[in-house]
Amino acid sequence: MSGMPRSLRLRLPFVFAGFMSFLFSVWLYFVQDETTAGIFVGLWVPSIHSLGTLLLTQIDDRVRLSDGEVQS
Repeated sequence: MSGMPRSLRLRLPFVFAGFMSFLFSVWLYFVQDETTAGIFVGLWVPSIHSLGTLLLTQIDDRVRLSDGEVQS
């Protein structure tokens, strides 16, 4: 994991949480036959990804600057 870029390491928990939410919603909807709960949990996926984008936007700009990219 040390060879992975820092920006990817910061995004990975949000991608993982979104994917787990998706799997949980599919399980609720199809296996447990809880359609309303499955749809509700399925709506978490874009919310988790949006939260990650919101929180990491400032961090991503700082990572780019520390890697030597010029900010315009």
